[in-house]
Amino acid sequence: MQVSIGAVRIRVAGIVQGVGFRPFVWRLAHELGLKGWVRNDAAGVEIHAEGENHEALIARLQAEAPPLARVDGVSAQAADIEGADDFTIVESGGGKVSTAIGHDTAVCPACLDELFDQKSRRWRHGFITCTHCGPRYTVTRRLPYDRPQTSLAAFSLCPDCQREYTDPADRRFHAETTCCPNCGPRLALQDAEGGPLPGDPISATLALLQAGQIVAIKGLGGFHLACDARNAAAVAKLRARKQREEKPFAVMLTDGAACARYAKVGAGETALLESPARPVVLLPKQPETDDLLPGIAPGLAEIGLMLPVTPIQFLLFHEVPEMALVMTSANPHGEPLVIDNDEARQRLHGIADAYLLHDRYIVVRCDDSVRRAATFIRRARGYVPRAIKLPAVGPSVLAVGGWFKNTVCITRGDEAFVSQHIGDLDNAAACGFFEESIVHLLHILDLEPEIVAHDLHPDFHSTRFAAAFAAERGIPAIGVQHHHAHIAAVCAEYGIVEPVLGLALDGVGLGADGTAWGGELLRVEGGEFERLGHLYPLALPGGDVAAREPWRMAAAVLHALGRGGEIATRFTDEPAAKTVMTMLARGLNSPQTSSAGRLFDAAAGLLNVKRRASFEGQAAMLLEGLAASHDPVPPLAKGWRIENAVLDLRPLLAQLSASDESSHAAALFHATFAAALVAWVAEAARQSGIQTIAAAGGCLLNQVLSGALQKGLAHEGLRLLLPRELPSNDGGLSLGQAWVAITGFRASGVMR
Repeated sequence: MQVSIGAVRIRVAGIVQGVGFRPFVWRLAHELGLKGWVRNDAAGVEIHAEGENHEALIARLQAEAPPLARVDGVSAQAADIEGADDFTIVESGGGKVSTAIGHDTAVCPACLDELFDQKSRRWRHGFITCTHCGPRYTVTRRLPYDRPQTSLAAFSLCPDCQREYTDPADRRFHAETTCCPNCGPRLALQDAEGGPLPGDPISATLALLQAGQIVAIKGLGGFHLACDARNAAAVAKLRARKQREEKPFAVMLTDGAACARYAKVGAGETALLESPARPVVLLPKQPETDDLLPGIAPGLAEIGLMLPVTPIQFLLFHEVPEMALVMTSANPHGEPLVIDNDEARQRLHGIADAYLLHDRYIVVRCDDSVRRAATFIRRARGYVPRAIKLPAVGPSVLAVGGWFKNTVCITRGDEAFVSQHIGDLDNAAACGFFEESIVHLLHILDLEPEIVAHDLHPDFHSTRFAAAFAAERGIPAIGVQHHHAHIAAVCAEYGIVEPVLGLALDGVGLGADGTAWGGELLRVEGGEFERLGHLYPLALPGGDVAAREPWRMAAAVLHALGRGGEIATRFTDEPAAKTVMTMLARGLNSPQTSSAGRLFDAAAGLLNVKRRASFEGQAAMLLEGLAASHDPVPPLAKGWRIENAVLDLRPLLAQLSASDESSHAAALFHATFAAALVAWVAEAARQSGIQTIAAAGGCLLNQVLSGALQKGLAHEGLRLLLPRELPSNDGGLSLGQAWVAITGFRASGVMR
């Protein structure tokens, strides 16, 4: 056969499977009068096109791609003419996987119209989906993305669905998760003991919720525990059963207008709430929110709101639009999300009063994503496994993250695939979820890592796993300092390869010297870093317990100010006060830390904002809320000192110790801390000549602090980079670890 420019072989890379790309190509080809075929394969989508208009096809593939697609590249080369007499969609090809599966998305408008159209054969069908919406990642076992590779393989298509599936002009052409009431999954409502409950499952579920009951509802990536958010008794019951004393709950509402009743919602936040990803969005409360939704987010300035995602959730709200539902992850305290029906009845027994189940299997756990405008708090459903583009190609790295808010990352070429939020690795079930997430990602990406990267802390489960994984395969295991990884993640995301100044502000991470770091000024260049400075160290009386009891950090401040004798009298109602005073005086079980997180705890303890935290970061969040509620104040004059690149906030803390007005003092703390950080960083920038500042760590989730930093550094003419694609907390560590491993490997000149 002759090679002719009249025939081309086109390859499209990116998120192009499970998003309606093949029927999109089919329609374009017919419109342009082209012959040939299109198919999925492990590398993405392959097209053979014959005809004069193939250049127009190539141009339109990227410009007009389906809404859920992400086209990373289109390449074409001349091909043999095969003499096709039509343009068809052919069976998927094989090969080495180099594409990616799409993320789960909310029901699209076209499916919603069908869902509530009584003339539609999918009226009130709780699993309605098409090529533009529905589950992807959480139902896919492997690529290429075809129905037999998903958990819908168990449901054979009925004649009507089969006809749609094979009709290129239909919206459900090759929609791998398509189904209908005749051939798809089914809903069932069961009582607390697993017995069937009569009636329509949706209507009966609503009746239970309105009666103050707690219902476990199966979703896309796992179960939610739901109750009436306006019913204080139901919310209190859920808190008690889930052992979640004060941590805020997310609330689901019917639409953006309903959200505006409870929160201050701007145009950007509305767009985010209504986006196909449908994350939980943190929003400032309205003045009456705590009265309307008692016990949902006690003492906090923000509330987490979300809109319906699945057809089941839309059906619930369609019947009672004014409803407000708590939608919190269904898991016993500290354990992974429940995904299986039998698992739900076992692990949620004693928590849920009933179970709204279905028989579509969830392949992988994936919790709700949480965002605040452009910032991720937790990255999961709706975004994972979307790849993050790296500034350079490198060997495949498995990076296993840290202990808290764990994620894992796997790189392929110049792409980084960061897992869904896994959580804290402090129990066997969470460690099991961590390991199953690694197996699943490696499987769907068809990769065998060449390097493993991990935190320096030897006692983390992730570190021990990395060592065993590397030894078993005979590959290098690279330890990456915690705060180096935080800054490297920002560099990877922004494509920065030149040196930056890194400002790492978090709770704690093992330093290169074996001590507890957490408020660090670094010089970072790829796989190398230098510690330029740090916050003035404070003692941790009792070690890790000090992170849970802010009054202990306040005691550490008094000791550091030479006022240790005040501890017992200031904290007379704390039984351990005299013991802590002695520990600090003698240096017993009181390791030093430069942690910025513990500095926030110290301020909260001095102001009596929170003596004991019931969840991580609570004291700092309450302090931030107080600061946000107060008018801006100027920083405290002479509120800090910088000596030998050590930033000492003791003058500010001394002022706080004498304050009796908590909101003004909280505002003063934030303003002074931000001004001190700006002065500290600006001096380092002058000395180093580096003008780009990469900042990360959990403390940067504080809007009052990060906003003041942005303004202050901009005034100094410095460029501040904050995480956008991943959380600034430990959820971003794995990306940073992977990038350090890649850059270190590249610098060594050893590439496989």
